[in-house]
Amino acid sequence: WINPIVYALPIVGVIWFGVVQRDQDSRRIAAILVFFICAILFWAVFEQAGSSLTLFADDLTRNELMGFAFPSSWFQSVNSLFILALAPLFAWLWVRLHERQPSIPMKFVWGLVFLGLSFALLVPAAQLTAAGKVSPWWLIAVYFLQTLGELCLSPVGLSAMTKLAPAKLTGLVMGIWFLGTALGNKLAGVVAGEFNGKDPQALAHFFWQQALLVGGMTVLLLVLVPWVRKLTGETGPKNQSSA
Repeated sequence: WINPIVYALPIVGVIWFGVVQRDQDSRRIAAILVFFICAILFWAVFEQAGSSLTLFADDLTRNELMGFAFPSSWFQSVNSLFILALAPLFAWLWVRLHERQPSIPMKFVWGLVFLGLSFALLVPAAQLTAAGKVSPWWLIAVYFLQTLGELCLSPVGLSAMTKLAPAKLTGLVMGIWFLGTALGNKLAGVVAGEFNGKDPQALAHFFWQQALLVGGMTVLLLVLVPWVRKLTGETGPKNQSSA
């Protein structure tokens, strides 16, 4: 019972601070909490990479590509390689777009979209395991989509926390952001307990449920984008954040 209290105290503290502060701080804290909830869900699904996807790679994916055999543990490096390759491209893209770049909540939407697509892609891959191990290209494509989602959400969220946090709460808000990552990882472990690599249909259903969960959150956030933009102060093209 101690863990829920430890997790809840900083969140309650931020909410209380937002209630007693002036309107601008209250609005920003409301936006922070929206991003915090999105981050929990994102990491709860994304961090299947260390559990469900690792089992999928080890048990159900061929560890051979174009005649080259490799240990299945190498799949764990695919995300890192994509980060190294794509992070400079994203940095250039946001600078290039400048005032035309998506708002912070829209970047979160795109992050969730790519994550949801990655798990939707795992559905046919899981079904194909009925005939044996599948091509490694399935997982490579999945990690590519997940990396796109991570680059849309993770650095943007970190930047948003520093910009939106009231001066007195900057450290606490940064801690809240990383608490979202911790909670997401905790939930990822719980969800991974439902992984069943021996039944292709059950496995496909497992991945499809997560795709639907992320899809539902994506639609909800998309509906809330205008409201969240007002909370963050991004009310027009010239106010677009460089996050």
